[in-house]
Amino acid sequence: MADAMARSARLILNGKVAQEPEVREAVSAMREAGCDLQVRITWETGDALRFVEEAAQEGVLRLIAGGGDGSVNEIVNGLMHLDEAHRPALGILPLGSANDFAHGVCLPMDPHQALHTALTVSSRAVDVAHLGADYFINMASGGFGAEITTSTPVSLKRLLGGGAYSLMGMLKLWHYQPYSGHLSWPEGEFEGPLFLLAIGNGVQAGGGQKLAPDAKLDDGLLNVLLVRHFSSLSEMRQLLAELERIPEDGEFVRTVHTSRLSFQGDSAFPLNLDGEPRQLKTFEVKLEPRALKLLVQSDCPLLSSSSRH
Repeated sequence: MADAMARSARLILNGKVAQEPEVREAVSAMREAGCDLQVRITWETGDALRFVEEAAQEGVLRLIAGGGDGSVNEIVNGLMHLDEAHRPALGILPLGSANDFAHGVCLPMDPHQALHTALTVSSRAVDVAHLGADYFINMASGGFGAEITTSTPVSLKRLLGGGAYSLMGMLKLWHYQPYSGHLSWPEGEFEGPLFLLAIGNGVQAGGGQKLAPDAKLDDGLLNVLLVRHFSSLSEMRQLLAELERIPEDGEFVRTVHTSRLSFQGDSAFPLNLDGEPRQLKTFEVKLEPRALKLLVQSDCPLLSSSSRH
């Protein structure tokens, strides 16, 4: 339905941003244009999951996540717990401080344009990553990256946007303790002290850090970034230089493309799934290929060439 606006859709809106004038104006404009756009507002944990199930039962075809990366994650989890045949297509109204996934797929940040996109574009089938009982569509970042994201105060994130992550990173860098663990995947393994681990289905996390720049949402592969810990200033400089170009196999930085990944740690490992923090000693990440319909423009750079055309 790329040429006309969807007649019926539902917006699940994070209660923290429900009173934003731009959001209310955008919803009104879509209704005036002829769309039966219903709104549900979340106030507490579990609301989004309940609203997703309700939408599926009522036959809603387009479900729009209004909020930040955490809101998108919660709705993705709700959708993935439905039978695939009854999953509405997912649209996104980016209203968070970082909006990493929305930026990665090049969605408009303006509420009116974002809603219009979600209501007019055709859906594309994309992969979804699965970690235990949790799903994520964008990225799981672990170690240093997860500590930064988890420890950044909400007020600072809202004030500075993605730049807050860099600020907190500098403050924490000199006190960081590496995590030791064993990583394995069908094509190889790694064991040693980890500075950073990023498991990407999408391309960026942490407020704009492109940790998996070659990722595609529909190729059946995870893009994994492994960063070994450093022990001196010169090694840190080498590590940062490698992160600028992200080599396939550097001295400190390594990239892996695989369909699944397992981790066994010596202690609880901080992991952030699309903005949702976890502490896990062991975990396994797998992909469910093309399991979700995503409402993005046909020229989205995270789609493979065959999907875009």
